[in-house]
Amino acid sequence: MTPQDRTFVARLCADRAGLTVDPEKAYLLENRLGPVARREGFASVHEFICAVRDRDEERLIWAAVEAMSPAETAFFREPRVFDQIVDEVLPELAMRRAGGTLRLWAAACGTGQEVYSLAMALEEAAPAGVTLEVFASDLCERRLEKAQAGIYSQFEVQRGLSARRLVRHFEGLEDGFVLSPRVRQMVRWRRVNLIEDLSRLGQFDIVLCRNLMGYFLEDARARVTANLERTLAPGGWLVLGSGEQAPAMAGAPGRPGFFSRVASARAAAA
Repeated sequence: MTPQDRTFVARLCADRAGLTVDPEKAYLLENRLGPVARREGFASVHEFICAVRDRDEERLIWAAVEAMSPAETAFFREPRVFDQIVDEVLPELAMRRAGGTLRLWAAACGTGQEVYSLAMALEEAAPAGVTLEVFASDLCERRLEKAQAGIYSQFEVQRGLSARRLVRHFEGLEDGFVLSPRVRQMVRWRRVNLIEDLSRLGQFDIVLCRNLMGYFLEDARARVTANLERTLAPGGWLVLGSGEQAPAMAGAPGRPGFFSRVASARAAAA
């Protein structure tokens, strides 16, 4: 890749998805884009980037952007978050929505570990008296395809998954493990770009978007946070990483990363 190629990719990711990409990190760009170039039949990443620039084809553009989008994930990252959702937040919401439906959304699910962690926790100890709907989205179509298949390697299941949960929720394959249909069928999937208008998705009681904000440019980060806030139903919660902030919303004491739209609005009105 030339320096011009790297600058072009960084600008493309910023324009299309609000992502921050350092054009000086040549190895990272080559590592992420190399498999895409080969898959698309190009002899080199440089040739692929030239095609993206010259052809102006949406499919190739998004292949490049999606390859540079964050992909790091694991089962039950920060396990206490899932305990707090199941043991504290959901029972509180269930009392308010008795006989109703609670909608939960993993807004950047990657290859599925985050949303399946939530689904497994719900399958084990969901509150009674309400219907639960679980949704998942990601920017990258290929990661969504892997997530929906629910097939993971030995390395992937070792990252955060206990032996008890592995036995309970997975079946062994020759070269990995497949998640049980009962858990996979709990989740509905959709490709979503978080910097775009999210109103078509409706409102949710819990939105998880953890450990993603640092990958956005500053203005995009503010836009994504505002977009996610607008998807929250009254009394709903936005759950970010424990070190992430939502400046326009109110945090929850004892629950790092949990932010409430309603509490914020009341504080502003006081």
